[in-house]
Amino acid sequence: MKALRLLTAGLAGLIFTAAAHAAGGAEHPHPPEGGWPFDGPTGQFDQASLQRGYQVYHQVCSSCHSMKLMSYRNLGEPGGPFYDPAYPNPNDNPFVKALAAENEILSPTPNEVGDFDFRPATPADRFRSPYANVEAARAANGGAAPPDLSVITKARHGGASYVYHLLSGYPHDDAFVKREVDGETVTYVDMSKMGGHGGEHGEGFLKINPGQYYNPYMAGDTTPNYEGDPRHAPKGGFLAMPPQLLEGRVEYTDGTEATVEQMAYDVAQFLAWAGEPKQEHRKSLGVAVMGYLLILAVLLWFSYKQIWRKIEH
Repeated sequence: MKALRLLTAGLAGLIFTAAAHAAGGAEHPHPPEGGWPFDGPTGQFDQASLQRGYQVYHQVCSSCHSMKLMSYRNLGEPGGPFYDPAYPNPNDNPFVKALAAENEILSPTPNEVGDFDFRPATPADRFRSPYANVEAARAANGGAAPPDLSVITKARHGGASYVYHLLSGYPHDDAFVKREVDGETVTYVDMSKMGGHGGEHGEGFLKINPGQYYNPYMAGDTTPNYEGDPRHAPKGGFLAMPPQLLEGRVEYTDGTEATVEQMAYDVAQFLAWAGEPKQEHRKSLGVAVMGYLLILAVLLWFSYKQIWRKIEH
């Protein structure tokens, strides 16, 4: 009887979870057109895209998001965006030194009068954090601390595709509608102008609360804010981060046009590299190991045939 009750409770939990997922959830992040160059057993990162991605992170994302697991020297390591074979030690790479020096960090040792001064970062330093601690981050962002981006592509379903679509998936300006409700101006998203995102039929209006922003790739439940058929509430959720990538916000040093999609693509690839900077080495090692195992398997097969050649089996 006890086992039956446990089984019933488990099935009820599964049904509840499935219902909650069906009611909320987010759009499934698929790879961009053409896929990612680093996908597959022999895939490699696009070096130029990594460099542009670091530029987007440095000029846009780093004002709110930290990357506590990354050091500036990682940028000049093999497989990194600014690797130079002439400098096997990334701490000696002059370009990496220049990139690090663009950031000022608090010195870990006090000066002669006991104060802690700011100094230019070196390749050995961690990426500069925009806030002193989590409490300061929450206070500066309305109570929501921006997540660290060191391994964000590992922590979110969809990885780089999630980052790409989240940054480029905000509603366009023509999708917003303002109404007067009880003497107050309320902002809505016209789901019919979301270009296929949102609900199954793409109809109805979604209320946007002050300080929130709708994104179809953000996990959540939009049912309470949806003025339409609740069975077809738009996928996605709300987040405190407004759209960050605007046309031309970054001026790429290589002359690439800085469209929203291009910036999202580049920074997503950079964050994918940051989440696994040794990926290319791991893949090249894996190919060599598979070749070794194949040769070993052939040798073992011939040895087996030789040793047991006179035995009936």
